[in-house]
Formats: sequence, C-alpha cells, structure tokens
Amino acid sequence: MITIFWLVAFVILTGIEVATLALTTVWFAGGAFVAFLVSLTGVPVEAQLAVFLIVSFLLLFLTRPFAAKYINSSTERTNADSLIGAYAKVTARISNEQGTGAAVVNGQEWTARAKEDREVFEPGDNVVIEEIRGVKLIVSAVREKTEE
Repeated sequence: MITIFWLVAFVILTGIEVATLALTTVWFAGGAFVAFLVSLTGVPVEAQLAVFLIVSFLLLFLTRPFAAKYINSSTERTNADSLIGAYAKVTARISNEQGTGAAVVNGQEWTARAKEDREVFEPGDNVVIEEIRGVKLIVSAVREKTEE
C-alpha cells in the first residue's frame, strides 16, 4: 500500500512540475521516487519517510542553485531597478496630498509620488527616482552636486 502511495506522489509531483515549470516540486518528486524504490525492499515506513525527506532536501539544496541559474536563465527580468537613481521630468503635478503626479523617464510616463509627503513638484521639474513601489516612481528633489 505504501509503495503505491510513493508512486502516486511521484506522478503527481512530476505532473505539477511539468505543468508549471517553476522548479518547485521536482525536488520532492525525486525524493518520492527514491522512497518508492526503497519501499520495494520492504524497509519500514518510518525509514521510507526519512529517505524521502533526506533525498528531497539534498536535491533542493544541492541542485537548486544550478537549476535556477541555467534552466530558468531565459526568464526575462524587468529593468525597473535600473531606474533607481535616474532623473525624470515631471509631466503632471506631483502632490501626495492630492494623490496626483506623473513623470517621464526613458520616454515612458509613470505615475509618480514624492518621497516626502510635504514635497510638491510642478510640471517641468527634474526629479531623481529614489525607489519604485508597484507601478509608481517615488521621487525626490534633484540635489546639486558639490564640487570637490
């Protein structure tokens, strides 16, 4: 009976992995497969469970970094983080109190809010992008460079 359980667990976990390709259940599918093989030898259920856990976590910790790096390397990342520290031009008054504001950076218009609630920026002002929260730029005043 437990042998069938491990086989079913292996099939279900493998099916989930094939359906999602998210590298989430493949490690446990491997553990279930090894537990299935061990169950064929008549080893007690407690030992099978231990084998499942040990193999699953060994696979997870030893192969996940490699798999995440090479298998999911085609996952496209956004370049939003590269905008932090960049300058933007205000296109619509930025006022946190009124909940308004927009700015253009790299030819794209974003909703924008001031980092400090009391700051207000008018159209045409240049601002620096401090962070991105969701789809909003969080901006502050451009600080003058000091000469050294």
